[in-house]
Amino acid sequence: QVQLVESGGGLVQAGGSLRLSCAASGRSIRPYAMGWFRQAPGKEREFVGAINSRGNTIDYSDSVEGRFTISKANAKNTVYLQMNSLKPEDTAVYYCAAVVTSFSSRLYWRDYEYDYWGQGTQVTVSS
Repeated sequence: QVQLVESGGGLVQAGGSLRLSCAASGRSIRPYAMGWFRQAPGKEREFVGAINSRGNTIDYSDSVEGRFTISKANAKNTVYLQMNSLKPEDTAVYYCAAVVTSFSSRLYWRDYEYDYWGQGTQVTVSS
């Protein structure tokens, strides 16, 4: 099993930036595809972005495309979510997730496809 712990959340003004980290332990994340999701109060969990196990294919939701960047540092066993130009509607609890895969190019967009989840980190963007 792999354990995931998110960090880096906090309170930021609109237009600001945050970098979330998802540190994995227990196993190397090298064979894992990773994803970021978020859940705002009263809303369903939504897809933010995904990265394949190799770390060279990435996809984002339309709402964050061009503002957020995912990276995967296998040597550090960590995945990052760089968030720029933050908006109040980005306020949510952010979760990272992992799924082991033998398809190194594949991305996973749906939360039910992931096997492991972190506890989440709160991001609040003030207007």
